[in-house]
Amino acid sequence: MPNVLDLKRRIRSVKNTRQITKAMKMVSAAKLRRAQERAMQARPYAQMLANVLQSLVRRTDLYGGEGGDILNPLLMEREEKTVLVMVIAGDKGFAGAFNANVGKAAQKFVDSRRAPRTPTEENPMPGEQNVDIEPVGRKARDLFRRRYPDAKWERIDQEYDNGLSRHIEDIRRREQPIEVTRDQSVLLAKLNFVDVDKAAHSIIDRYERGEIDAVYLVYNEFKSVIAQRVVVEKLLPIRKLGSPELTVLEEMTEEQKEAAARSAEAAGVSINEPEESAMQKEAETFGTADVDYIYDQPPEQIFKHLLPRYVTTQIYHALLESSASEHAARMTAMDAASSNASDMIDGLTLTMNRVRQAAITKEIIEIVSGASAI
Repeated sequence: MPNVLDLKRRIRSVKNTRQITKAMKMVSAAKLRRAQERAMQARPYAQMLANVLQSLVRRTDLYGGEGGDILNPLLMEREEKTVLVMVIAGDKGFAGAFNANVGKAAQKFVDSRRAPRTPTEENPMPGEQNVDIEPVGRKARDLFRRRYPDAKWERIDQEYDNGLSRHIEDIRRREQPIEVTRDQSVLLAKLNFVDVDKAAHSIIDRYERGEIDAVYLVYNEFKSVIAQRVVVEKLLPIRKLGSPELTVLEEMTEEQKEAAARSAEAAGVSINEPEESAMQKEAETFGTADVDYIYDQPPEQIFKHLLPRYVTTQIYHALLESSASEHAARMTAMDAASSNASDMIDGLTLTMNRVRQAAITKEIIEIVSGASAI
């Protein structure tokens, strides 16, 4: 049985840990508020962009040629032989099951793409597809690099016209059906639109060249502290502007909602979904009027220019929501850790008092016994 000195050391250690978890909880609460504000500020832009594109669709001939093929490659659907999955997790731990839930959802999606199945009318795409995983965040990167190999690239450097011209190109050499491609951890470290735009254009270029046939996002959708869910969103090809195709893989349990609500109440964070701002309400109605607009450039040219920006906005929106979900999960986890530390301190204090009382009682008995013997 530990003595009083050992118990005092353990109590002091747990108190120090509780101070750290309380500080981490308050930091996560402050970051959560900022992440919510950034997500709310980005919504009017995304909504207005979707409305402008919908307005252009009504004035643009998307089909051309003798066969009536779709003119824009981002709208063209083809058989999904190779799919790209962008998994958005976190850079840090101490966030409860946040990273684990995203990892399990992504693994479940990858397994479903590799499972053999018979094509049906509802799901015409056969199984055993090639899968490229593009992790965002160190936790997702470490998880999938332990399971799957990295993609191999070969640089081709050729000279033409007696050294007057030169051609340099990186060629992908696929060795396994499931491979980890580019690491996009820098997107979460900075989370600015410029870096996201570069990553989105890289994905768009690969899709237009036919290297991949579909693009999916796996992330934690955030509405409020108690309204979160892990979803799979189909990014490319674009089927309906402004209405992303979502598949829900995991919802929050009632216990998780109650724990998140208690943590948010203690940190002074609202559990309700933020109300729409005046700008967001105006963005929802922008460009929806059935009137004829006059454009400086042809509508087809504007549509072709804005469609990649729409893809970038969808990825940026997923990153913002995932960041807010991570801070909310860390705030809840640190609140639970602080509560558990307090319970442990109470238990250790009670044990220490009992041990000390037993030692005092033993000393008194020895004194009384010695006096009686005399």
